[in-house]
Amino acid sequence: MSDLLRAPAELKYAEELDWLESVDDGPKPFSWRLSPKMVRLFVLGSERADGLDREISQKWFGDRSFVERSIVTLASDRGLLLIGDPGTGKSWLAELLAAAISRNSTLVVQGTAGTTEDHIKYSWNVSMVIAKGQSRESMIPSPIMTAMEGGAIGRFEELTRSTSDVQDALISILSEKYISVPELESDNIVFAKPGFSIIATANSRDRGVNDLSSALKRRFNFVRIPVVTNKKSEAEIVRFRTEELLRRHQIELDVPPTLLDVLLQSFADLRASAAAAGSDDEKLESALSTAEQIGVLEDAILHSNFFGERALNAGTLASSLVGSLARRAPEDLAILNKYLHGVVEPRSKDEGGAWPEFLEGGRDAIATLS
Repeated sequence: MSDLLRAPAELKYAEELDWLESVDDGPKPFSWRLSPKMVRLFVLGSERADGLDREISQKWFGDRSFVERSIVTLASDRGLLLIGDPGTGKSWLAELLAAAISRNSTLVVQGTAGTTEDHIKYSWNVSMVIAKGQSRESMIPSPIMTAMEGGAIGRFEELTRSTSDVQDALISILSEKYISVPELESDNIVFAKPGFSIIATANSRDRGVNDLSSALKRRFNFVRIPVVTNKKSEAEIVRFRTEELLRRHQIELDVPPTLLDVLLQSFADLRASAAAAGSDDEKLESALSTAEQIGVLEDAILHSNFFGERALNAGTLASSLVGSLARRAPEDLAILNKYLHGVVEPRSKDEGGAWPEFLEGGRDAIATLS
């Protein structure tokens, strides 16, 4: 674990998964390593009513119904499509589900404009083909084919970023549950074993890039993951990821709760401003998601640790917020400047606390970028 920059969920939480598997007496669909109830416990954490001898940490923060619908879908013969704005935790939920069900979340295809049909089916080891000809041994299975052969969960990230012909190749896989290999004369069909399914993710802001066909949509159950707007839930997510960040980087840094409140309130204010804006030019390019909020905090923590006084302050937090959200010049800078003068300045006078330092840090950052 210490040798890995980022361990997949099945390694990071291996001890929890082992324990859950040892006490799990519920019915397990197909080749699942955990029962649906235990998969839900692993993702959402345990409660006292569950009657377990130990606590299971909560890893994904969102509505229970989204997780339960996702699990039920994976137990059926349909694929699962998690769709939502950037930073809503779609990929993290997909990884946790694959880790709990198959103990392997790394069978992933990343959808891009350069993704080809080979990436979701198979390709060939050219040197082996030249030496011995085409055979099953010289075939390089895709992550999806590997998942089919093992009865595991395959993942397809950013499905709508891939072209329509690549998307169409998924239709036969999801409906027929096999892949034909016409280059081979025998042993030329790879069948999916029970337990195989696909979790795909799609960015709702990519609508119109490569829209899914009606045929492909019918093969998926859609679960829409909304942006977290509940302050309590968002605070839990930010706190959870902050503690994880400090542990991962072995940082001992004081992060005052008041500064987390300032960060949460700032994003809430900017979202309200974006909702009231009359045009895209009056909105920040950022989606203002919880993930971006965590990114702002991570930047501020690392800056404070390496170049500050080993204590996070409001000025550094404001500088990180401006640096992370000001992607367009001069549009985003003007929006942030308007926010500082129209909202933060009156609040710093009325409430005091960390807001005056936050205001000064934000102004300095904008002046530097202007």
